[in-house]
Amino acid sequence: MDISDDGQKLAPEWIEVGNNISGSLRGCRDASSVAERFVRAGWRSRSSSWYAYELETSWCQVEIEPIDASDLVLHGVVDPRRFDELADLLTRFGLRYGLELSAADGTLAREARG
Repeated sequence: MDISDDGQKLAPEWIEVGNNISGSLRGCRDASSVAERFVRAGWRSRSSSWYAYELETSWCQVEIEPIDASDLVLHGVVDPRRFDELADLLTRFGLRYGLELSAADGTLAREARG
């Protein structure tokens, strides 16, 4: 997967929020192929380790990395008003996922499964 700087950077108001999204992508062995899908959708991508990628747009920044032979973990920050948009994007990519959005106090605010 080539790194892409073509997409938008995370908007400044989300930089200090801290992680509020976590989840898993089931049945995905290769973070590179998932990162490639995000790049085709206009997101920025950069390698963050040997097998992990950071994905970014103006309203979301997440890292995806393998946790075992068939799943990826996803964590980062998302504009809570666009949580459904992230879930819809994963659905459009044909990925099986579970996402959890945390409120500012750390409690579970929303969930999405696909």
